[in-house]
Amino acid sequence: MGWLERNIIEPGKLPLLLALVAFVLTFLITRVITRLIRAGKGPFRNISGSGGVHVHHVVPGVILMLIGGFGAVAGGRHGFGSCLAAVLFGIGAGLVLDEFALVLHLADVYWSPDGRKSVEMVVLTASLVGLLLIGFSPLGVDDLSEDQQQNRAAVLVNVLVNFAFALIALFKGKLRLAVVGLIVPLVALIAAVRLARPTSVWAKRFYRSRPRARARSGLRAYHHDRRWVGPRRTFQDWLGGAPDPQPARSLERR
Repeated sequence: MGWLERNIIEPGKLPLLLALVAFVLTFLITRVITRLIRAGKGPFRNISGSGGVHVHHVVPGVILMLIGGFGAVAGGRHGFGSCLAAVLFGIGAGLVLDEFALVLHLADVYWSPDGRKSVEMVVLTASLVGLLLIGFSPLGVDDLSEDQQQNRAAVLVNVLVNFAFALIALFKGKLRLAVVGLIVPLVALIAAVRLARPTSVWAKRFYRSRPRARARSGLRAYHHDRRWVGPRRTFQDWLGGAPDPQPARSLERR
């Protein structure tokens, strides 16, 4: 309870914790329901409005995010109102990001391979919010001793240096390693010193006149994708459901 009081409640992070829990639970429950609807099991059915228009759950999600967001701004970081607003915002965010691919493509790609982007966005968002939650708040805690202040100052410097490495990794096109590197410093350092992906901002800026580095970058990216694309898709399908099989494309006769 001492850690919870000092690092969560006192810095005003309780609404963030509630929002994260509501966000993750909403996504998991929504995926269970949609998979049951897809399989034709259970009491759940799709919701249709007037004229037979299918109402996607991103619609109530946006409404809940608006209510929760404005409520959180008005309620501050403490009190029952702010916690309730955080829960509403987390539920709304879970509903919206569960259909992130639909909003991105402006098409119903929920059960298509493009729908995996929703799962990626949910995992990325939960990781970033978790980082904010477990991270130190050097300026948000009162009544610290001199030793505690020095320790937190050192931690803050380390966090800033590690953030710089993670930012370099992001410019090198390594989004996932950059996110993990924000939590695990060694990952950010390794990602920052390795070759950039060929389509990244870093490669376009610094590999333009270095053909050998550009060739090595493309070859490494090819082998990396070939090795990890399968396990990554397996995890996404396990978490969010496998997409519908795509019809084979017929060859056009010339």
